[in-house]
Amino acid sequence: MGGRDKGTLIWQGRPLAEHVASRLRPQVNALWVSCNRNAHFYATIGDRLFKDHLPGFEGPLAGIAAAASAINSEFLLVSACDTPALPTDLARRLLGPMSDNALQLAVAFDGEKEQYLAALLRSDCLASLPAYLQRGERSVRGWYATLRRERVDFSDCPQAFANFNQLDQN
Repeated sequence: MGGRDKGTLIWQGRPLAEHVASRLRPQVNALWVSCNRNAHFYATIGDRLFKDHLPGFEGPLAGIAAAASAINSEFLLVSACDTPALPTDLARRLLGPMSDNALQLAVAFDGEKEQYLAALLRSDCLASLPAYLQRGERSVRGWYATLRRERVDFSDCPQAFANFNQLDQN
């Protein structure tokens, strides 16, 4: 994206992050945003902002880790800022298998691949994240592989997980 902040890119007349926020807000008690720049914009859509503790832009796990110590609920719903058509029932569907207390993670599966940034984490599993990051690991997929997880079928709406990774897509 040429160093641009994806969440602020315009799609269908609004920034991508606004689309995501409007999809998620009815599904959560509080909408938290991890951002390392453009805090003035993200403050207009989020209830609370978090900045990475790690230097540089270390990816989504750094953002999750930054918010981890503030979580006071059983679950954390995770989403990327560049998936503007997320399912309006994402949280409900991901919550289904979490009635099994042994599960730490429910991740969306679009029929072809897991959507790592459309997931529901049990907050107690976040305790393992700092050590993972301290080892220099940054892969969401890699960290998830250390957790007890369930894939949740979203093959009825794979287009809901379309994301923007190139400037000519917006």
